[in-house]
Amino acid sequence: MSKYLSARDLDWPLLMIVVLICAVGVLQIYSATIDTNYSSAWWKQIFYVGGGLVLMWLAVKVDYHTLIHYVPALYGLSIVALLGTELLGSTVFGSKRWIPIPGLGMRLQVSEFVKLVIILLVARYLTDLKRDELEIREMLVLSGLVAVPVLLVLAQPDLGTSLTYMAVLVTGAFIAGLRWKYVAAIAVVAVLVLPVGWHFLKDYQKARLVSFMDPERDPQGTGYQLIQSQIATGAGGMFGKGVTKGTQTQLRFLPVPHTDFIFSAFAEEHGFVGVTIVLSLYFVMIMRVVQNAQAAPDRAGMYLCMCVAGLLLFHTLVNVGMVVGRMPVTGIPLPFMSAGGSSIWSNFMALGLVNNVRLRTFIN
Repeated sequence: MSKYLSARDLDWPLLMIVVLICAVGVLQIYSATIDTNYSSAWWKQIFYVGGGLVLMWLAVKVDYHTLIHYVPALYGLSIVALLGTELLGSTVFGSKRWIPIPGLGMRLQVSEFVKLVIILLVARYLTDLKRDELEIREMLVLSGLVAVPVLLVLAQPDLGTSLTYMAVLVTGAFIAGLRWKYVAAIAVVAVLVLPVGWHFLKDYQKARLVSFMDPERDPQGTGYQLIQSQIATGAGGMFGKGVTKGTQTQLRFLPVPHTDFIFSAFAEEHGFVGVTIVLSLYFVMIMRVVQNAQAAPDRAGMYLCMCVAGLLLFHTLVNVGMVVGRMPVTGIPLPFMSAGGSSIWSNFMALGLVNNVRLRTFIN
């Protein structure tokens, strides 16, 4: 075996699938933003993808055992960064989630990168337990650690991103062997505290939950996004209307068709066949990550890969479920397709962690 990292040992099938999804995303962003104020979004997305590949390789270069060793410091920096966002961040659409980068005309969404720290945190904590079952006390300690960034992100407010942190926690807990009796107990507690949690939600978040259950209740207000998304998704038929030919998208009925609702725009222009192909790509992508988890050289590597798989699965299911009206509108982007630098970069860095684990199997 070679004691040096080699690019040939990367998971090239996984990377090719991801780049293909990115290419589909760039095409759809171009189609969805043509003749709008966001018409430059497609070439910016190409820049983000290129930057993401560089960040992925950087994430590969540092041994994941070293990253896990520095989890306490990374966790502390994450908390400071989230607090800094509250103090220095710019407010967009009523949420203070972004920190402007002077001189570049860009904004970074810190909470996107905190996902990587949550993955490392969960992997380290569960690896250090060195047991095949996760007890309730240990689950509560880990939940408390994850709860701090969750609450800070909720305060921005950003319900969608905070839920992704919980998805990583739940994935790690199930892989670690959390007993079903504890799962049932946690579910009962969650149901009991839901009425309390409702009071901490912002008005627009409450409106989204209500409109999800009955969008026709306010078709010109809170239910508008969901109704237009469902119309666009169904209008594609079998083969779609073609690139730049989707009526809901091109006539601007569909809100933010290049970010949160890009899947609706894609479904309208490429139809059932296109949707099936793209969802198949996502399925294979996630299964490749799971395959890397199965081949991981140790428990830490396995937890890292499975938490990344859980994160990508959660993103995909929630975004697709959102646009077809099966889940509330939470603003969770579709991985590698939705426009946005921070999301693309954090996802590529997550793939870097997966390839980091993979390459260490080839080193003595």
